[in-house]
Amino acid sequence: MNREEALELLKTSEEIVSAADVEASIRRMAGEIKETMGERFPLLLSVMGGAAVFTGMLLPHLDFPLEFDYVHLTRYRNTTKGGEMHWRVAPAESVKDRIVLVIDDILDEGQTMAAIRDRIISMGAKEFRSAVLCEKTIPQAKPLRPDFCGFEVPDRYVFGCGMDVKGYWRNLPTIRALTVPR
Repeated sequence: MNREEALELLKTSEEIVSAADVEASIRRMAGEIKETMGERFPLLLSVMGGAAVFTGMLLPHLDFPLEFDYVHLTRYRNTTKGGEMHWRVAPAESVKDRIVLVIDDILDEGQTMAAIRDRIISMGAKEFRSAVLCEKTIPQAKPLRPDFCGFEVPDRYVFGCGMDVKGYWRNLPTIRALTVPR
């Protein structure tokens, strides 16, 4: 893909969540997380690379002691269809006996977050929680629901705020949806 093709993707999309609404939602979520976990010294794990932007926006609002690390489990590899899961960075042993909050950009079908949950629980975590910027509304049942969620989004390909479309546009402050087939 080249610059012009990336610009065409942006042009053939529509904004579904404004930057102001993203900011307000992140502040709300931070308050909910603080209320639930603020006294418990949690370990926060960001799912790279999609959650990098969302995590960077959320962390400054979490004004309580916590530890931070990351995991990297991917299904998309710069495509718009999920495929086989591939661990690039698995959870560290530091999850044992901890309350773990996993932060991700989107809960689509829930397979990635469920795999992360299963791995963390099998490693001896005391408790697993999840926070996502978006949860996609789909007709199929999901293996889990997020504990903290910014927005429900339609069953379309969404990007921005860390989510990419074919490897591009993670840097947008808004959430957009493709208007053309993937």
